Amino acid sequence: MTKRGAYAALLIGLLSSCAVGPDYVRPTTDIPASFKEQAGWKVAAPNDAAPRGAWWQDFNDPTLDNLQDRLLQTNQSLRVAEANYRQATALTDQAQSQLFPTVGASFDATRSGTANSAPTGAPSNSTARTSYRANATANWDIDLWGRIRRSIEAQDESALASAADLANARLSLQAQLASAYVQLRFQDEFQRLLDTTVEAYARSLQITQNQYNVGLVARSDVDQAETQLAQTQAQAIANQRSRAQLEHAIAVLVGTAPADFTLKPTTMTLRMPPIPMALPSTLLERRPDVASAERRVASANAEIGVAIAAWFPDLSLSGSYGVSGSPISKLFRASNVAWSAGASVAETIFDAGARSARIDQARAAYDGTVAQYRLTVLGALAQVEDQLVALDTLKRQGEAQAIALRAARSAEQSIIDQYRAGRVAYTSVVQAQAQALQAEQSSITVRQNQLLAAVVLIQALGGGWDGTSAGAVVQPAAKTDASARK
Repeated sequence: MTKRGAYAALLIGLLSSCAVGPDYVRPTTDIPASFKEQAGWKVAAPNDAAPRGAWWQDFNDPTLDNLQDRLLQTNQSLRVAEANYRQATALTDQAQSQLFPTVGASFDATRSGTANSAPTGAPSNSTARTSYRANATANWDIDLWGRIRRSIEAQDESALASAADLANARLSLQAQLASAYVQLRFQDEFQRLLDTTVEAYARSLQITQNQYNVGLVARSDVDQAETQLAQTQAQAIANQRSRAQLEHAIAVLVGTAPADFTLKPTTMTLRMPPIPMALPSTLLERRPDVASAERRVASANAEIGVAIAAWFPDLSLSGSYGVSGSPISKLFRASNVAWSAGASVAETIFDAGARSARIDQARAAYDGTVAQYRLTVLGALAQVEDQLVALDTLKRQGEAQAIALRAARSAEQSIIDQYRAGRVAYTSVVQAQAQALQAEQSSITVRQNQLLAAVVLIQALGGGWDGTSAGAVVQPAAKTDASARK
């Protein structure tokens, strides 16, 4: 190897190996072996037929599928997140450009002249000439201490965090849409129940009015029947308002003006989906908000290296090559050539502690991102635990509510029969009917809450899955007699 080659190899080795500051190591977190509330669940077969990520398809509603497609195309919040991601990748490209020399070129043409004095009355003599200059320059900051490479590392990790933010925004918006759609469809269920109840109460009022007209019942019975009907009608009107507001919210999510968006009431097709259960440690790989927090820790770690590099001298190389002369046909003669090459080393001697303060700031920012990462992990674990216990208790609540509903309907019919036989007052009928209506509304609410909890749990587990990277699907297992008594 020639001496020049040895110098080049040494320079390359310095550039590739020397980068001050700590190398990144993922912060440790205390992750349990399993979820506390996972006990009592059993493994079910994965739904491999569903496309990865399209978890909402398991809810079995084509309208919801269509709305999710529209959300991905036209949601404005998603476009904001996507633009932020593109901005982050552009900043990474800017940082990477600092590793290479900056090359410039210029070309000048100047017309100049002089005027010679002449005797009075005589024409003046003047001369004019055009001169040309072409020049090329190059400047290169040598990254001996890794300042630029650490900057690139920080920007690259920030871009990855922005990509995770985009994924998190997408998942969050998809869950918002699914939740709003579930609530809207159950508002339709409430509306059907209330409309049917209003019709039944209207018939009861008419019968009671007829009985009062022939003197079989007191006026108070008519008043109670009329009050009950009006109150139920008021509930139905309030329910219409709630449904309209949910429809408006869905319109905004799919990027449409509420005035141009309508979801007609339809028969309920939503079903409880299988839940893609993951082990706690898998959340670190699946949840985009956890990934984003962890990438920001890596970015903050790289910024420490950038701050430390300020203590070391900056080395830069510069050079220029140019020609100048006249006329242009003789511009590139050897006698017109001028060139220069040089190197400079700059070091800050005194800054009153500014560099030390920047290092302290970078380390404090790193500590903050580590704490935020661990907090995000803990929040993710808690969110999963919350929804696991919610689904388990809602399942048992639904079973108990079904019993209560059957009993309330049976009691309602029994009281009505007794009233018609003249054995009880109409007040008993009103109470029985109110209890039956409340029991049915509670039953619908429990089913709605089960689906909403399923949406939140799937979101908490990181969204779509393929049956391998996210663990197995689980369904609530049947409770044993002993566990039920607990």
